[in-house]
Amino acid sequence: MHPNALLDHAADLVEQVLSFQHPADATAARYFKEHRQLGPRERHALSDTVYAVLREWPRLQWWLRQAPEEAPAPKGQTPARRQARRLALLARRDDTPWPDAATEAERAWLATCLPDALPREAPPQAHHLLPPWLGERLQAELGDAFPALAAALNQPAPLDLRVNPLKAKRPAVLQQLAAAGHAAEPTPYSPWGVRLQGKPALQREALFQSGAVEVQDEGSQLLALLLEAKRNEVVVDFCAGAGGKTLALGAVMRNTGRLYAFDTSAHRLDALAPRLQRSGLSNVFPMAIAHEQDERVLRLRGKADRVMVDAPCSGLGTLRRNPDLKWRQKPQAVAELAELQGRILASAARLVKPGGRLVYATCSLLPEENEAVAAAFGAAHPRDFQPLPVEELLRHAGVEQAEGLCRSGYLRLWPHLHHTDGFFAAVWVKKP
Repeated sequence: MHPNALLDHAADLVEQVLSFQHPADATAARYFKEHRQLGPRERHALSDTVYAVLREWPRLQWWLRQAPEEAPAPKGQTPARRQARRLALLARRDDTPWPDAATEAERAWLATCLPDALPREAPPQAHHLLPPWLGERLQAELGDAFPALAAALNQPAPLDLRVNPLKAKRPAVLQQLAAAGHAAEPTPYSPWGVRLQGKPALQREALFQSGAVEVQDEGSQLLALLLEAKRNEVVVDFCAGAGGKTLALGAVMRNTGRLYAFDTSAHRLDALAPRLQRSGLSNVFPMAIAHEQDERVLRLRGKADRVMVDAPCSGLGTLRRNPDLKWRQKPQAVAELAELQGRILASAARLVKPGGRLVYATCSLLPEENEAVAAAFGAAHPRDFQPLPVEELLRHAGVEQAEGLCRSGYLRLWPHLHHTDGFFAAVWVKKP
């Protein structure tokens, strides 16, 4: 495709994504469906452009404001479209043939932009690339470690796989990946994890189609280890989503017992169906519920051996994969989520039988969604639930360097330290 045409598509897509009406991946998927003439190479280039803009947006905006006054935009080109075009060019400034598609005025302006050498007067968000409210909260929590976290959050995440122990062993999977030309290595913490270099398309690989591997971040894999589900137990994945942890739990249970996958979104549960078919699991029972007080949930009151609550959250621990979240999330939404998380955790706790285990988890970095929710639950249920030290649980599960994954008795994973998504988990046992 000619560079000018590709730049036009990039400007269109950037403008649509920056409306923030829908998640960036959904917006891009719809755009590619509407423009089927775009081949894999063009789609890849456009996706990279959009995600580069989302990661660097405050920095790019600052440079946009330094652009000299220009003649009126060509007929039919709105100011928003001109800005989207310039954002795309600046985000891909080092990638030919993008600069070749720029106008003479755009090339002159690009030559003045040094995005990696911002002057002192540039605002803090142009350096750390986070919205001010989030940058301030994370700075207060991490102190001197904040710049390292900010830098890690603005790097693309690696591609992690989880080996399905019902169908394969990790050494054999690593050998098959190497034979197929994929550079891969074991993840440092999860005994099932494999980390790939780059982002190869695996959908047509035999390992993927057979269900021997599933895409799952290493941090998410550790949550399944914390629940420690066993054969023939009744286990509940309370907020199952598309079922990544459900699949891991079913494999740990060796395809025995009953594993309920609850979610309020039937659409998300529909995405679990093909994954279940590949996995070989037959002990999973997906169930769409109306809310946490749904009658179908309450039927399991006091009957579950294990309950996982991977609660709806801000998702700010996944910014490496979803950089649009930092611009779509707002402080008020986080406060509302924390209230919802407390209600869901309290409702899910009713399902746990005496001696059973309860895990609360999020992929958030913020204490108000993590430690604060766990502390409030513990204060409200001192006679019913006893906290379990996560470090000991991870050691028992065979996780090396478990002490480096925990803080104050909780699991606390950070992208800059552990090279996983940001995760939190708290664990309790219900007293007899």
